Amino acid sequence: MDDDPAVEPELDTFSLLLPLPYRVALIIVLGVWAWGANLQYLSQLGIDVPALIRYPSRTSHTAPTHALSTHRLAILLTLPLLASLLLFWTLTHLRPTLVLRYELLPASYLLLLPILFGLPTGSFRWLGRLANGAYTLSHTGRYRTLAVLKRVAIGGLAEPQDGKFGDILMADVLTSYAKVLGDLFVALCMFFGSGKSSTGMPDRGCGGRVLVPLIIAVPSVIRLRQCLIEFLRVREANRKMGDDPTRGWGGQHLANAAKYASAFPVIILSALQREKMAKRDWIGEVALFRVFSVFLNSLYSFYWDVAKDWDLTLFSSENERNDPEHAWGLRRILYFRNPIFYYFVIGLDLLLRCTWSLKLSPHLDHFNDLEGSIFIIEVLEVFRRWVWVFFRVEAEWLRNNRGPAPDDVLLGDIHRRDDEDRID
Repeated sequence: MDDDPAVEPELDTFSLLLPLPYRVALIIVLGVWAWGANLQYLSQLGIDVPALIRYPSRTSHTAPTHALSTHRLAILLTLPLLASLLLFWTLTHLRPTLVLRYELLPASYLLLLPILFGLPTGSFRWLGRLANGAYTLSHTGRYRTLAVLKRVAIGGLAEPQDGKFGDILMADVLTSYAKVLGDLFVALCMFFGSGKSSTGMPDRGCGGRVLVPLIIAVPSVIRLRQCLIEFLRVREANRKMGDDPTRGWGGQHLANAAKYASAFPVIILSALQREKMAKRDWIGEVALFRVFSVFLNSLYSFYWDVAKDWDLTLFSSENERNDPEHAWGLRRILYFRNPIFYYFVIGLDLLLRCTWSLKLSPHLDHFNDLEGSIFIIEVLEVFRRWVWVFFRVEAEWLRNNRGPAPDDVLLGDIHRRDDEDRID
């Protein structure tokens, strides 16, 4: 590389190939493909995901399936991304000065994403003509997604009959995109206001030293507020109808809220550690508390995934865990037939939970040579959440169709049973 000695050392090979705006866009589009795969495979298993999230059913048997509609949206998002990437590589030849100069290309795709979500159906008729009339793209799913995002963005939670389970799924997915949202802000901040190229090395101090950590914390705040809403609904139900032992007092919603609150010390201590490292101050105590917070958050979240979200008996009493009616530590009804698959996913979830909690630490971004690793960890978290959705939806379907699991919060939503003290 011989363009500009001042900028060449700052851009590693990975950043030349995939600048930050493209990395953010790629992970967002990957999430759409993952959701389509969730819908398709769960439908093949006989699980009606749209019914669980209160999404309108197909208008006719000839209408495209929900999975197909999602895949079509993914294609719509992918084609301009690939075109933009190819044009960017062609124009820059992966040379640092040119990569910095052509920042408009990746930034324009980030701005295009919300436009594609918001355009009416008629705007895509040209795709149908290209595909001989075989390609149609409904606006219903896109508008429903935007409506749910708007509601959960302020910590809202629909009533059970209005799609509460969908709100919870969306909010949980946002927690997996916490770091991606932080990177999205950094990319836009650098493009519009910092005087630095958004295709250069990420300036995660853009907008101030606390703003990026605050953005990373927002999804956990959203989910925390939803849990508190559930707790207050239980209290209100008890006030109106009297205390009911089968309904409980809502304490497990507070326990769920504590899980999301456990992410805050990780984010705060990591931001503090990064600041101290920049000032070359002693970080020993801060680092120790941060590591403790990371593993507390990881193990607590892992326990909740297995015991509460997936309704497995691995952490239940010995009698439940060793029940001869099901494989050890699992449950009686398994849509994914081979128990080995469940054990593998449990181990994978633990591994990736620990990895992602480490990545919640903004101070890791201080090291320029970790950009490729940061991207890989973010992709792995999207993969973990994709796997998590399969088992979370399976558990919810069993609760609604096979009878309630003990202490579950979402079980009776579809049949309007009282679920006010069941667990998300």
